This record gives sequence, structure tokens and C-alpha cells, in this order.
Amino acid sequence: MKIIILGAGQVGTTLAENLVSEDNDITLVDNEQERLISLQDKHDLRVVTGAASSPSVLREAGAMDADLLVAVTNSDETNMVACQIAYTLFHTPTKIARIRNIEYLREKERLFQPDVIPIDHIISPENLVTGDIVHLIDYPGALQVAHFANKQISVVVCKAYYGGPLVGYAISALREHLPHIDCRIVSIFRQDKAIRPQASTIIEAGDEVTFICATEHIKAVMSELQRLERPYKRVMIAGGGNIGLSVAQKLENSCTVKLIERKAERAAQLAEKLSNTLVFHGDASDHGLLFEEQIENMDVFISLTSDDEANIMSALLAKRLGAKKVMVLIQRMAYINLIQGGGVDIVVSPQQATISALLGHVRKGDIIHVASLRHGTAEALEAIMHGDETSSNIIGRKISDLKLPNSALIGAVLRGGEVIIARKDLIIQEKDHVVVYLADKKQVSEIEKLFQPTTLFI
Repeated sequence: MKIIILGAGQVGTTLAENLVSEDNDITLVDNEQERLISLQDKHDLRVVTGAASSPSVLREAGAMDADLLVAVTNSDETNMVACQIAYTLFHTPTKIARIRNIEYLREKERLFQPDVIPIDHIISPENLVTGDIVHLIDYPGALQVAHFANKQISVVVCKAYYGGPLVGYAISALREHLPHIDCRIVSIFRQDKAIRPQASTIIEAGDEVTFICATEHIKAVMSELQRLERPYKRVMIAGGGNIGLSVAQKLENSCTVKLIERKAERAAQLAEKLSNTLVFHGDASDHGLLFEEQIENMDVFISLTSDDEANIMSALLAKRLGAKKVMVLIQRMAYINLIQGGGVDIVVSPQQATISALLGHVRKGDIIHVASLRHGTAEALEAIMHGDETSSNIIGRKISDLKLPNSALIGAVLRGGEVIIARKDLIIQEKDHVVVYLADKKQVSEIEKLFQPTTLFI
């Protein structure tokens, strides 16, 4: 696939790194030549220096025969104009744009149409991150929750702790503990080393476990791995930007929410917009303010400013002062692996949320949804089965007979509204929604080829 990525910031760079190893022809466009040269030295991709919305720059980047254009510059307006030019001058088939401004998003149904601003798919990092945070609030104790198949199947990452009934026992004991609930453990990380789960594998305290189950059973399965935490009811948010505001709006009717904003004018605006949230003007790293607002009674402290260092420091302080859980928004990928688990309970990454959404539009073989896991090293994906036994490599075959890459596991299938946890003798049928866990995302091209119908299928 020939792909043009506009913008070599965190998202554009991470997306290019993800796709360049998957047999794609990538061209990266940005104004900063030094950054592009550095990326070209590391990866097998083309670079073009110039303005992302310039017709001549897009022509030089190969927009005439590009299959996909992804506009992820820091400017919504540049992204929109680039998509318009790609459509009008070069007839680019698929155009994706990152849009952050809430005003544009409110009017998206009227604005982003072929005869107005021709953007095929909109990616909003703020909305994606808000959704991720709300999922984590809904499932206390989870490190990551990704929904698939119309939210009927979920992939969940959580840690095993002493007190969980399955800790110290083999995975096979899960069926005895939960005889009426089916689930598949697809991955275990123990001291940062991957273990391929077998029925005889013993779950140990501290293991990071990834499992797939029907969404309605998430809490029941989690209760086997750790003492199920009480629902989060008292939440404190640091940072009143777009994400902080959006999270507060989602939570304020079901939780007691306090929000701390550094800028007085912005705090006043937030107080008007939020009807059931207590808004404070102050610094979230102020020991006295946190103590005064009873941080020790908070179920979760969520640090959502635009400053990574400030987020980390305020979260560590909140944890030290008694907050039961702390969640931190981190922009820089280099920080993520350093801090999660070391005083910070959960890290949320706008880049990974955006990459997950983008990959769902880039993958071949009718792969409709992708979740980036373990900070980009693993993936879960959902594919719809098309064709028949003569035109498909999968339909009509048992899972045990499929030539899956060695890091891939089929975890579950949605068939006619019913969730089926995958076993070796399950036969895949047409129109099945298949959820696959891929421990090594370098093998994703093999999955794409396997899931694509042959040329016999029309």
C-alpha cells in the first residue's frame, strides 16, 4: 500500500515506524528537514520537506497514485486543506485527518462530506483518550480495556495480585472456578518477559495478564486475578484542558469529581461548563492543596495536563499522600515504560490511542478495528470473514488447521450476536467477527494475507 503521512510529530513518526515494517511504501512530509533526515536514516521510507497542504509538495510526495493520505500535523486547518487538495487535484481514494478542535467536531456531520471537506475518517485524540480513561474507570484494576465486535468482546490487560483465587494455580483451574463463564488468557508478561500461556501455566503474583472474554464477564474474570476493587466513586483530575474537561463531563454524574486547573481564567470557564464538578484554581503539585482537598480519600487521581513531567510529579505526590490509584497522561513514548508500575499505576498515551484508531483504517483484509497493546509491541485486531471455502484461507477450517503466525492467537468470535471463545476445533464461518491477539506485531502482514479473500472472491 502506498501511504503518505503528513506531519512527523509523535503520532506521524510512530505511525510511520509501525507501517514501514509491514511492506508498505511510506512517504513522510514535514517542514523540519533535520527530523526527516534522522527518520530516513533509521527507517526505509521516503521523506519530502515542505508544507503539508502545498499542491507541489503533495505532488512530489506521490499523491497522484497514493492509496491513502494520513494528515496528522499539529494544525487542524492544514490537515483539512491537505485532504481537500488530495481529493480535488489527485483523487486520493482514502483520506484520514486528525482533528482536535471541539468546534469542528461538533459540526462534523455537516462539514466532513465529499462535497464540502472530503475527509473519509476523522481521528480525534481527545475523544479517544477520554474513551480509554472512562473504560479504565468502569473496570477498576484494569491496565487497558479494548472493546471489539460492537463492544460484545473485550481484550483486557491487568495484573495478578495475591488474593486473586487463580494466583498460584494453573490456568486450567479457571474453568473450575468459573464453570459458567468462558475466557481465554492470551498473554502473560512476567518481569517484562513474555510467556506463551498453556493450560498448565501457573499464574504468579505480579504477572501482567491479557485475556479475551465477552464484555459482560470482564469483572468476573478479573476477580480471579486480583481482589476486585470497589467502583471508583471519588475522582480528582489535574488539568482542565480539552481532555480534562471531557473526562469530567463523562464522570460527573456517576462520581464525585474535583478538578484542579492552574489558570484562573480557564478555571472560571470550567466552573461554568461543569454542573456537578468542583473546580479549583491552583497547582496540582501543591502539597497543601491536595492535603486540603482530602487526596487520601480519592479512589483515583488522574493527571491530564499537557506537561509530561508535571503529570508525573503530581501523580507521584498524590500517591504518596494517599490516593488509592493514580493515572497519568504521557505524550512522550520514552517515559511510558519507565514510570508504569513504579509509583504510577496506569499510563494513558494519546499517541497509542491515535495509532490504534489509524491502524484500523490501514490494515488489509477487512480488519475493521485495531488496539495497540503493551505500548505498541502487541496488537489485538478484529476482522470480518468474507468469501467461502474456495476463496478464503480461513472459512470452513478448524482453528487448529489454520497456518497462523507463531505469535498469533484467535481469541474469540462473534457469530450472529453470540460470543464464542475460540478453541482448536472451532470452525470459522462466513461473516464471523474474529478477534486475534498478536504478540509480535511484526507478523501482522502475515495475518493480513491470511484474512484476505483470494482473487476468486468477487
